[in-house]
Amino acid sequence: MSPALRSLQRWLVSSHRWLAIATCLLFVAWFASGLVMIYVPFPALTGAERLAHLERIDWQAVKVLPQQALELAGVQEFPRELRLEMMAGEPVWRIRERRGWEYSFSAVDGELVSGLRAEDALRVVNAAAPGVQPRFIETLERDQWTVASTFDQHRPLHRIALDDDAGTELYVSSRTGEIVLDTTWRERFWNWPGAVLHWFYFEELRGRRELWRQVILWTSGVGIYVAVTGLWLGIDRLRLRKRYPTGKVTPYRGWMAWHHLAGVAGGVFLLTWVFSGWLSVSPPVPWAGEPDARLIQQGLDAYAGNSDARFALNPALLPSLERLDAREARFEWLAGRPRIVITDAQSGRTVLDADTGAPVTYSQEQLIENARLLVPGANLHEATLLTSEDAYWYSRRVPRRLPVLRVKFDDEHATWIHIDAATGAVLGRMHAGDRVNRWLFDALHSFDFAWLRAHRPAWDIVMWVLSIAGLVISVSGVVIGWRRLRAR
Repeated sequence: MSPALRSLQRWLVSSHRWLAIATCLLFVAWFASGLVMIYVPFPALTGAERLAHLERIDWQAVKVLPQQALELAGVQEFPRELRLEMMAGEPVWRIRERRGWEYSFSAVDGELVSGLRAEDALRVVNAAAPGVQPRFIETLERDQWTVASTFDQHRPLHRIALDDDAGTELYVSSRTGEIVLDTTWRERFWNWPGAVLHWFYFEELRGRRELWRQVILWTSGVGIYVAVTGLWLGIDRLRLRKRYPTGKVTPYRGWMAWHHLAGVAGGVFLLTWVFSGWLSVSPPVPWAGEPDARLIQQGLDAYAGNSDARFALNPALLPSLERLDAREARFEWLAGRPRIVITDAQSGRTVLDADTGAPVTYSQEQLIENARLLVPGANLHEATLLTSEDAYWYSRRVPRRLPVLRVKFDDEHATWIHIDAATGAVLGRMHAGDRVNRWLFDALHSFDFAWLRAHRPAWDIVMWVLSIAGLVISVSGVVIGWRRLRAR
């Protein structure tokens, strides 16, 4: 070996050793917390949970029509969302405008819903969870479970306990009166050794988004270096044929031997896990990039066939809607026609023409023809009807809506768009970079392979075996590092 190579090897050994001392505890935390996250996700209000908190719409009480609601909000363009639901026994209009701002107006008298007090929040919860005695806990700007920026439009939040067996707590927006989050004692307990530890989701840190992002980037970046150097050194010192004088494949004993052999066996997975974790905070990578938001909105407007803040509705239709057990009604445009999408208590959806009240259905050919407008300046070159989840349209926790129509375009971003085959709603969009991340992040970090997901608990066993291997590597590294520090 040349002097230069010897010097490089010594430097690699030294840098690996000292950086590993600093990062092995992080690896232990990441692997242990990752196992918890398999079974307990971070608290979030799912679509089904949100629907369960909604009352049946009282159409007889609706006096303010959608056009009036748009005028009350003062929007100049048709909003992202215009929906009707109940709040504390009263119908309300929920409006989410294009800049992200959210408003709620009474559908009875048009009064703006804002500045809700604790007693108002209790009434909201009483109506959403009948049969319980809600208890007000506090009004807060943020806490451990509401650090994300998605709650900014709703702060301050009222925290209400249901005092049920699950220890459920609800968070009510003081600005709109919506229930925006629910948590249980199980979620709150297990998320401390789970997602909070895994993602560094500590309130003070996560509340400073860019600082939190930089911490994740740099700690996982150092972890990548430690994993790469450790794997290289481990393979270099492995003797499978010409063994060491002891007859073993490793020159080490005790904890060092465990570290060496586990590192060789599981080092690739350790590397892929820390690399994919690094990708989770959107570092500058060559495959990143997506169309301008204005271009995306232009396509959505063309698909809807309207961008103006208008929605005419015949009030005579309202009484007929009582038969549908509606928990939510969305007022939308599609292909130049106003429509109402009703969601019932079982998450079933009914599409009605807003002019006639007649049920509306869409053929696959109709949806494909209209979908050509979704990406301005591009050609739709492929359309596929998915009746089951696949490698790109899937979810580990909440089943994806099916069937969906996947349409592909030849634009520079190779856009794929998924459309609800029953309602025509645009459900999601993927660009080439998103599909790369699907494999480099989701597949590598969560082993979201269709064949493995379909055969649980096989997926659980794989994750446990690999995580235990990672724990052996990192725990042995902690012991070795501790001994070295004590010896100095």
